[in-house]
Amino acid sequence: MMSLIRFWCGLACLLLGMGYGVWAVAAEVSVPAVQPGERLTYDISWLNILAGTAVMEVRADGVAGRTKLVTTAQSRPAISKFFPVDNRVESEFDLRTQLPQHMVFRRREGKNKEDIEYTFHHAEGTVTAVRQGTTETLPIPAGTQDLISCLYYVRNRLPMTPGASLTLNVYHDKKNRQVEVRVENIETLEGTWGRVETAQVLVIMPFKGLFINKGNIRVWFTTDARRIPVRMKAKVIIGAIVADLVDGFPLSQGPS
Repeated sequence: MMSLIRFWCGLACLLLGMGYGVWAVAAEVSVPAVQPGERLTYDISWLNILAGTAVMEVRADGVAGRTKLVTTAQSRPAISKFFPVDNRVESEFDLRTQLPQHMVFRRREGKNKEDIEYTFHHAEGTVTAVRQGTTETLPIPAGTQDLISCLYYVRNRLPMTPGASLTLNVYHDKKNRQVEVRVENIETLEGTWGRVETAQVLVIMPFKGLFINKGNIRVWFTTDARRIPVRMKAKVIIGAIVADLVDGFPLSQGPS
């Protein structure tokens, strides 16, 4: 069950979840898809069992060009009786450079409690990590993202056209992790959000992720200017974990 609720804060490896900040077919985005004020809520299910809720928020940071990305994941009451989960990740993200500046991960899973803090020094090519009372400064490649910022970077940079791809580096747990993100096809989906055109994106993670096993993730982004992830899916040992958008409207289909 730990792996189930970790899916979101593992999705970033998206995603949780990654290599250098280089994109194979990316173009500059004049207006970022991600803007302060956005709030997206997801139901997380496994084998058609509603297990938890995840919320992604983009908040103004008070500094020009800066935002605070806040992601929370909580188990449902029925699940919390056996394995309570209450995770929170905050990432300070610079919209001008598309780089994270500081990240705090507050993990509460069952009896396990852990706080992780990263401060990125991109000019020096290092990150300072504070974990379990230990502080370390470690090297990172240019363009490195954190567990949350990588998702927003993909939304801002990846062209939602079949064949487009990105290669990302995401720093987590003392390691630089490489991930490839590739648009597979365009697909129309229906859900509580209505009927929308989406780009199905494959996230290739050839390593052990935060939700225990190795494996790829598929994310469906709207092809409009907002590029909202309306569905995310990851296969696990038994079945698949699915995150479906349930609030964060309207999803207007403007030009991509």
